[in-house]
Amino acid sequence: MTEKDIYKTITKASPEVLFKDKNSKFYGYAFPVITEGDVKLHIEDLKKQHHQARHWCYAYQLGKSENDYSYRANDDGEPNNSAGMPIYGQIQSFEVTNILIVVVRYFGGVKLGVGGLINAYRTGAQMALDASKIVSKTINIEYTITFDYKNMNKVMRIVKEKNLNVISQTLELSCELIISVRLKEASTIFEMFDRLYEIEIKTLND
Repeated sequence: MTEKDIYKTITKASPEVLFKDKNSKFYGYAFPVITEGDVKLHIEDLKKQHHQARHWCYAYQLGKSENDYSYRANDDGEPNNSAGMPIYGQIQSFEVTNILIVVVRYFGGVKLGVGGLINAYRTGAQMALDASKIVSKTINIEYTITFDYKNMNKVMRIVKEKNLNVISQTLELSCELIISVRLKEASTIFEMFDRLYEIEIKTLND
């Protein structure tokens, strides 16, 4: 079975959405994130923006494929599993990754009960995702190819034939190309270069 090499994410923050229930207000936001540092910054910003709110509940998922997903769900003082996990459930439902969803709650004086909270946080997250532009991206592997100038034609023939994406090139006496290849084609492309005499290919940052 070929490994899945497409994932869904968002490239810009969603507009603010609002869900109300029994005077409580739930503001929902979705942000594209790559690291836990990104997550922290967005939450800090929202805490400044909504400094009078009661709870800033969130969930995020990082990674491009099931093999390297990492996620976290945070109830931020709400009853256990009544906020973070319902938000994370929407991330799973929409099949998106490299994403943070925060739902900010202003308490309206009336308790909603666990069922009401689950519904409110799930709805806030769903509305934020509905308001986001979800895009599909490919998982790519980057290779460095090094060779002498005299072997340039051999290398460029494959680059042209396979329509490879060249990220950078240094074409001097000693040449180097950095190419980006879709995961499902990566091993085939690697082998094509690897069997060429006097040409070295390796994964970038290996």
